[in-house]
Parts: sequence; C-alpha cells; structure tokens
Amino acid sequence: MTERPVIMVGFVPVAVTSLAEFQPEGSVIVVDEPDVIRKRELRPKADEAPVVRELIAWEYQLEGAADEFYNTHPDLDPAAIAPLQEYATPFAARLAERYGLPTGGYGALRTLRDKALLRRVSAAAGILNPESAEVTSPDEVRAFMAAHPGPAVLKPANRQAALGTRLLASADEIDEAWAEATAMDEGVMVPDRGIELRMLVERRVRGREYSVEMLVEAGRPRFANVTGKDLFPGTRPVELGHLVPADIPAGLDAELRAETGRLLRAVGFGTGIAHCEWIVEDGRPYLVECAGRFPGDGIVDLIDRAYRIDLVRAFWTLMKGEPLTAELPAEAPGAAAVRFLHTGESGVVESVDGVEAAREQAGVEVCSVSVEPGAEVRELRSSWDRVGSAVTEAATGAEAHALAVRALETIEIKVRPGQV
Repeated sequence: MTERPVIMVGFVPVAVTSLAEFQPEGSVIVVDEPDVIRKRELRPKADEAPVVRELIAWEYQLEGAADEFYNTHPDLDPAAIAPLQEYATPFAARLAERYGLPTGGYGALRTLRDKALLRRVSAAAGILNPESAEVTSPDEVRAFMAAHPGPAVLKPANRQAALGTRLLASADEIDEAWAEATAMDEGVMVPDRGIELRMLVERRVRGREYSVEMLVEAGRPRFANVTGKDLFPGTRPVELGHLVPADIPAGLDAELRAETGRLLRAVGFGTGIAHCEWIVEDGRPYLVECAGRFPGDGIVDLIDRAYRIDLVRAFWTLMKGEPLTAELPAEAPGAAAVRFLHTGESGVVESVDGVEAAREQAGVEVCSVSVEPGAEVRELRSSWDRVGSAVTEAATGAEAHALAVRALETIEIKVRPGQV
C-alpha cells in the first residue's frame, strides 16, 4: 500500500461514494463512535466499500480524544483529515494539527461548534447577531422574553439538524417547548453516553434565510456560493428546500459572501469548507450559525450541478495541501434546487403513489421517498423526519424551484393518523 490514506471522521455513505470517484481502493480510513458503529450497523457498509481501508472505532467526541488517537497511531501518516459530521469537527481539526496537515484549526472549530461562544466572538468583530442568552431553565427563558418583547427562538447551543429548536410566539409556549427541546433524542446518530445539552434563547430575526458555502485555503476564500432557503411552516425551523444559487440581487450576494469571509477571519479559520447561515432583516444580514464542515441536505450536489464543478474533489485537494489545478467559477451557469417532503401528520403510511411520475418530469434529476406502506412517520420536529425529496436542474433559479415544487405535488402519501 503506497497511497497515503485520507481520514474521514463520521461515516457518511454519500461521502464514501464521492471519495471513491478519485481515491484508489483501500485509501480511506473512517473513524466513528463505537456505539454509533454498532447502532447504525456500519461495519458491513464499510466492508462493502472497496475504497475503505479500515473503520476505526474511537470515542472521538470526548475531550482529548484526538491527542489519544495520535499517540495510539503515530505512524499512520494520513494525507488529509476531514470531518463529515457536525460533532466530528473539533476532533478532526485537532487530529490534523497533530499530524501537521491543513485544517480549519482546532480553536476555530471549537468556536463554530458552540453557538453561544460564536455569538460572542462574532459580535466582537462587528457582525450582526440577534440578542441572545444561555439559559438553564424555563424561568430564565421567561426573563429573557420579558426583557426582549416579541417572538423568540429556543435552541440548543451544541446540537445539529435543527434538533430541539422551537420558535416561540409568546411566553405561554415556554414550558412545552423546554420539555420538548431537552428531551430530544438523536438515537443511532450519537453515542449511548449522550451529549451534554446547553440551551440558548434569542430574539427571533424576521426575514429570508440564506446560507453561504465557502471553500477556504489558509484563510483565503477560493470558492463561495449563496444558497436560498425555504422553511416548513410551523414552530420548528426545518428546511423545506434549497436553491443554488440564491435568486437575489448582486449586491446582497456580495454582502453575504463578504460577511461570511469576515466571520471566518474572526474565528481564525484556516483551510477547509464552511457553511454559514444568515437571515436578512431590514436589508441587513444577521448571523444564525456557522459550521466548519460540508453542508447537508444535498447542497453540495446542487452546487456541483449549478456551477459544473466537483466541490468535494476540490476540498480534498486543499486538505492534502495540494494546489487546485484551476480557479473555481465565481458565478453559476445554471441553477439547481431541492425540495423536501413531509406528510403533514404523524401515523402509519397506507400508500405511496406518484414517485415514478415525478421522476419522469422534465428537469427532475433525482426523486425519492424513504417510506413505504406500513412505515411510521413522525411529526415534523427535525430534518430527519422528512420523508422524501426532489432535485431539479434548470437554466434559472425560478424554473428549478418551480420544477421541484411540481415534482413533489405529483407524489401522494396516504397516512393513517396516530401519535408516533
């Protein structure tokens, strides 16, 4: 074996597939939590992927885990290390530092993982943040809302996938929201020992939501895209769809890119990719949160389709310390969209119809439904409760969006209502 391995922290099947397109067989090492490996039955999946050399069970979310890993495997000699899941970002950054590889930086990734800390650091750099406070009880949430009249957002400071996030219209909703948020269970996605939960309450910023995906080399932006977002209606901000690139004026596009670059400089981000979310209220971008990893929800696929690039390959090239062979485009020649599906209620699926008809529509590149008759669907509380999606390509954003909406309107899922 002459190829230096790359280390992927957190098993993500689509990422393994992407790496297989340019990494030789047996050149990828995957690190994941022992409990997660067991609960998600990852060993057979790793064994079935020729590109995977080894799946290492490691309690990487514990303090000092990266240094212990390095001292246990000092001669591993990886070519690159990257996180593929939110909880993996500090470990991957610290491990890259120990092996002397490009990284966003342990300090930067610790800051990005902690929404409360990120508020303080970014505000000190002059970036707009909503009023916010860490809270440990419903009474502290009530005190905040009394001091900041109007709608609020209650959310974890250290979780993912909009898990436990609730929009509060009034103080009457606090007790129920607190009980729900603090009881959320990520199941197979987290180790059995659990993760300490810390909560934030913030003023709710009103406006359109966007994200910026930025590829950075040693603090220098090499590529950026602005994604437009839609949310499902209701009290939980779960994403309904994404449009790449966002259909917005050039001035706002430039400002969102500039603010993201300023944010990454504020936390000292080095090399890697960042996914930063913003809400534009009264023409001014307010920071929602920022992650030092690839975006989820298929946004990378949308970027590749709209810009005609291979963002994953460009990312791993930089993480290996190698030069990009060509500049990545500043503008997209096309547009791509994804739209997500939920049944609107919880219960047991009785029938699923229209999926093939949706797939056959012009401009629909991918369309899938993850449930079948007999499956249980839950109330929409986080991204994992969605049951399907459609991906489209078109010449313009408006057309790509319309095609995705039409595709999902073709699908009918009948549910026998009931509490799940």
